[in-house]
Amino acid sequence: MHFMSSWINFLTESVHIVNDKISYLLIAVLLFAGIYLTIKLGFIQIRHIGHMFGVLNHSREKDHSGISSYQAFCTSMASRVGTGNVVGIALAITLGGPGAVFWMWLIAILGAATAFAESTLAQLFKQKDKHGHYRGGPAYYMQRGLNARWMGVAFSIFLIMCYGFAFNAVQANTIADSMRSTLNVPAWHTGIWVTLLSILIIFGGLRRIAKISEYVVPPMAGLYILAALIIVVANYSRIPDVFGLIYRSAFGLQEFAAGGFGAAIMNGIKRGLFSNEAGMGSAPNIAAVATPYPPHPASQGYVQMAGVVIDTLVICTASAAIVLLSGVPLNTTEGVVLVQQALQTQYGDWSQYILLLIILFFSFTTIIANYSYAENCFLFLGKKKNGKLYLFRLAVCAAVMFGSVASLPVVWAMADIAMSLMAITNLTAVLLLSGIVIKLAKDYNQQRAEHKLPTFDLAKYPEIEDKIAEGVWGKK
Repeated sequence: MHFMSSWINFLTESVHIVNDKISYLLIAVLLFAGIYLTIKLGFIQIRHIGHMFGVLNHSREKDHSGISSYQAFCTSMASRVGTGNVVGIALAITLGGPGAVFWMWLIAILGAATAFAESTLAQLFKQKDKHGHYRGGPAYYMQRGLNARWMGVAFSIFLIMCYGFAFNAVQANTIADSMRSTLNVPAWHTGIWVTLLSILIIFGGLRRIAKISEYVVPPMAGLYILAALIIVVANYSRIPDVFGLIYRSAFGLQEFAAGGFGAAIMNGIKRGLFSNEAGMGSAPNIAAVATPYPPHPASQGYVQMAGVVIDTLVICTASAAIVLLSGVPLNTTEGVVLVQQALQTQYGDWSQYILLLIILFFSFTTIIANYSYAENCFLFLGKKKNGKLYLFRLAVCAAVMFGSVASLPVVWAMADIAMSLMAITNLTAVLLLSGIVIKLAKDYNQQRAEHKLPTFDLAKYPEIEDKIAEGVWGKK
């Protein structure tokens, strides 16, 4: 028993050391990519914010080969809107102070340009599987766009580790923690039920996941935003003080002297990235599956860019408002318990059950959406017989059960390491292919300026014609 305890402590310390080291590299690459693409794309996420939501409003077109852009948006939001929006933001504020919220906003604004680039590339380099359905994502644009299958293989392995196992363990951990703190349900009981539900939906395939996400995510997100909005209105006189607190904590000399300045940046950026996923290479896996409207790769870039804005600037800000306006001390607890206490100060004890319901839906839809990303990369690694795919699905569900009973700090650290590795790999590919993204964006917006429906014409891109898959974008 003593040997096992020592081994676990050694593993925990090692995970945290590796996580700290690699996080600095991730932040450097993430900020460089966001700033570079923002400038090269002409601040597209700010100038075209109206068009961004206009494309989303007309995104229900689809054909037999793909799902609609709206379904792709909802599925990516199902993955984005999870523990990162509730527990992650509370954790960022606890560890990095209120200033972490500012850095979370900043990384979302910069990350929106990165999200545009990666989803546009995923659409451009997608291909059809043996059933005639679209498949694509970072692994595919690494293989086709860069002729670097090895890079796609490495990315796929990192994503499977991250989304198939680590992130799903985090979501299950949050569900179990919420059930235990609210209803006193043992973690292993919750784990069994969540695992069984995961098996039921995951074995139904991507289209079942997309359909469930389409109906569940919007009302759950709306309910959470409404709860936060009521708190904001009820405490409107304190809003200037809260914004002042966020700003002072983000740049204040007191925090800098106490070593909290770096903590605010680190936790704001890491939790913001965990939440909105911009640059990680996750959302492009579902973005590639969509039938875009307008029929141009850049249109899906706009749709996924909207997802980053809604996720961080709206939903994550709602979580920050709930915590910071409540007056609950930030150093007494963390995670979902902090959010529960904050809601209880505003709505009373019954609010914990509403939060529990929201977390259950947020986290569970994230689990099934995360699986869809992992399966996409699993299939990229090679042709798999159904038996191997079924075993993979069971392994993912086993990770859900593990996460339900595991230690939260260790699970978060494991998720951060896997996230950093896949994000760095993806951002490298996006930067190498950024010239194509810039040309696609100019083509798309030139057609808009000429009052045309933006339509992709492969003849305009002879330099990449041989890299486009057959049966896609008019290529015979």
